[in-house]
Amino acid sequence: MPALLCAAEIAQRLAGLAGWQLKGRTIEKKFRFGGFREAIAFVDRVADLAEVADHHPDMLVHHREVTLVLWTHAAGGLTDRDFKLAADIERVD
Repeated sequence: MPALLCAAEIAQRLAGLAGWQLKGRTIEKKFRFGGFREAIAFVDRVADLAEVADHHPDMLVHHREVTLVLWTHAAGGLTDRDFKLAADIERVD
């Protein structure tokens, strides 16, 4: 099981991820798009990344907005896996 990150490690990693916020034991970001289909296309691309990483975010779609929530369920909090996937998501076009 991946090791939980301490508060200092979390703060350091968050500093490199624009728009991601710490919410309790998770990190979260809202993405906004021009329309529903664009939002769903983004969700599909994130799903592809998640499958490759074998690490799956919670995803909420509300019309043109997608909220992603990351945390490592097995560890009960944030690990390297969450920040790696967040960084990969940031590169989705």
